[in-house]
Amino acid sequence: MARPTFRELTAQALSSVEHGYDLLAPKFDHTPYRTPDRVLNATVRVLRPYGPFGTGLDLCCGTGAGARVLRAVCRKRMTGLDFSAGMLDRARSAAPDGTWVRGNALALPFAPGSFDLVVSFGAHGHFLPRERPRLFAAVRTALRPGGRFAFPLAAPARPGTPAYWSLLAFDTAMRVRNAVWRPPFVMYYRTWPLTDVRRELRAAGFGVTLHPLSELGVRPDGSPRCRLVLATRLPEHSG
Repeated sequence: MARPTFRELTAQALSSVEHGYDLLAPKFDHTPYRTPDRVLNATVRVLRPYGPFGTGLDLCCGTGAGARVLRAVCRKRMTGLDFSAGMLDRARSAAPDGTWVRGNALALPFAPGSFDLVVSFGAHGHFLPRERPRLFAAVRTALRPGGRFAFPLAAPARPGTPAYWSLLAFDTAMRVRNAVWRPPFVMYYRTWPLTDVRRELRAAGFGVTLHPLSELGVRPDGSPRCRLVLATRLPEHSG
């Protein structure tokens, strides 16, 4: 199947987030937005020594790319959650062995302690900074004590580089679009700084470790281009 056309991408961008992804779903896996296999494989490498896990949740699963990670490290039920029915249809077709649930990541429709592992790929930009504490609290509730929450986080582009200006231009254009057009489409690339994310995870009751995803390369100073953030649910009294 061909990639989405410029007209199709424009229609998505002028829709709500949910409807936009419903429109994009049939061609999503042919866009650069699908999580690359090298990111999934690197995540599996880091998680394997901490497993095997029991039940796993792919949060904001999209078309189900994260199922590869859950299959590799979980022994029991594999679940994906997304708010786009179109994306879930694609995930269900690709991985009928999973349980695919339509729902809101900020109000997870699962009993407390349902999962041993929660992963998420490529969804950060859909949550505003003020929503992160609520998101982290929801994930903590869904995890069993000692459960893990894992997601890759890329290093910020260095000021003045082409990547820096490209991401800044995208976020600026999105803010202008949302200021003049309704419904809003929340997607930003520069709103999850590592320092803030670590602090908010700890405040939500997680212990946090960082693991370089060396397969994804290093920056000129030798630091990793991408890390896996691994947050462990602490006991209540450790909050």
